[in-house]
Amino acid sequence: MAKVPGTPRKKAAAAGPVKEGKKRPHAPADELEKYLSIITASIDDDKGEDIVVINLTGRASFADRMVIATGVADRQIAAMAQHIERKLKDVGLKRILVEGANGSDWVLIDAGDIVIHLFKAEARALYGLEQMWGTDFDGADGEEITSL
Repeated sequence: MAKVPGTPRKKAAAAGPVKEGKKRPHAPADELEKYLSIITASIDDDKGEDIVVINLTGRASFADRMVIATGVADRQIAAMAQHIERKLKDVGLKRILVEGANGSDWVLIDAGDIVIHLFKAEARALYGLEQMWGTDFDGADGEEITSL
């Protein structure tokens, strides 16, 4: 059998929607809340601004929650990402992927059921993730965004 190039995630995306019996496993609610509190407390400790948590349950297959926050400078954003990664690993979360932590205005952290976006203010306004995934998305009921 020939090996198909690409990562498992890319292969899954190319394969299309997941069949009803083969959905990805989700973390238990109490574990998810524990990770969320660690993430938001870490961002707050690092003086991150405008922390928003968006509930994606049932609306996205890639995560159950999205956390968005703003930092003032590239170094602050990179430090926030490093601290979040270290704290999540300390409590046992194994697979954490960080993109853009080497001096950009947007850092993405994939922590499994939680995706964290750390932006500079200009980039956050440009990409508008709150508008894209917030209450106006796909007929949401208005209880999907929590500002901290």
